[in-house]
Amino acid sequence: MKAMILEQLTKIKVDSEPLVFKHIPDPLPNENELLIKVETCGVCHTELDEIEGRTPPEQLPRILGHQIVGIVIGKGSKPQRFNLGDRIGIAWINSACGVCPHCRAGNENLCSQFSATGRDVDGGYAELATIAEDFAFKIPEFFTPENAAPLLCAGAIGYRSLRLSGLNNGQRIGLTGFGASAHLVLKMVKFLYPDSAVYVFARNVREQEFALGLGAVWSGDTTAVAPEKLAVVIDTTPAWKPVIEALGNLTPGGRLIINAIRKEESDKQYLQQLDYSTHLWQEKEIKSVANVSRRDVSKFLELAARMKLKPAIEEYALEEANQALCELKHQRIRGAKVLRIG
Repeated sequence: MKAMILEQLTKIKVDSEPLVFKHIPDPLPNENELLIKVETCGVCHTELDEIEGRTPPEQLPRILGHQIVGIVIGKGSKPQRFNLGDRIGIAWINSACGVCPHCRAGNENLCSQFSATGRDVDGGYAELATIAEDFAFKIPEFFTPENAAPLLCAGAIGYRSLRLSGLNNGQRIGLTGFGASAHLVLKMVKFLYPDSAVYVFARNVREQEFALGLGAVWSGDTTAVAPEKLAVVIDTTPAWKPVIEALGNLTPGGRLIINAIRKEESDKQYLQQLDYSTHLWQEKEIKSVANVSRRDVSKFLELAARMKLKPAIEEYALEEANQALCELKHQRIRGAKVLRIG
């Protein structure tokens, strides 16, 4: 099969080619697994973290990609839920132990043995992929493969972020950073909390205008002061400075949700600006988002079908994965980036 492979960690520059295009042997499903022909795979900011070493694969080479949509073309002896020809999705959560307190409570995302697609095992930047049937997701018929791919991470992690925020209808919410996940959160807020105004903070003027076009009542730079104090801010950036700015925009009792797998060290000095009375006093809260559970993905796919949610996407061929990653790294973003493979 054809695949784009990460062979060594590297910093991504404007014209970098961190992945290598190769022909490699086809994977074979074990007794519990499904073999899928990959149709599409979303391109996620987490791939930048993997390539640049902030959350690196334990072993190289590795096939990245964890927003995978494809058709079942083979399976082991045990799978029963899915049949050949079914369209399924594979998300960031690839496996968990199933027996620890977190797993038993439905919070597999916190399991110490959590395994991630495209980091701990090979992912979807390839023509074929395998997944244990218990960690595969039925794709609702409403979605095309290219529209479904970003839902499996950008959408699902956005759904978890919004759920953890505790937002009530009518409360104001801010979104810091406006890429694949945040633009889907905005759509969810408009559907689930129709009386809640959305304020968007983004460095790029193009992203600010995009947010206003999707229904935000205001948009400005990540350093801007919102015209109103906000009950919730969801931060999807890889930087520390927006965290400080977001805390300053919260109302008393407000909550900051940090939806990022890692924060970069390059601007860590901004934490020195943290002032207790300005940023934390009056019962403000900070909560991080760690991965997604199977329940998050399943519930979000149901919601997305009910909403008839269609992400804004930019499509690339498999061989153009490096271009998509470079554009993502250097803030050339409008919605979600998707590789069309099958």
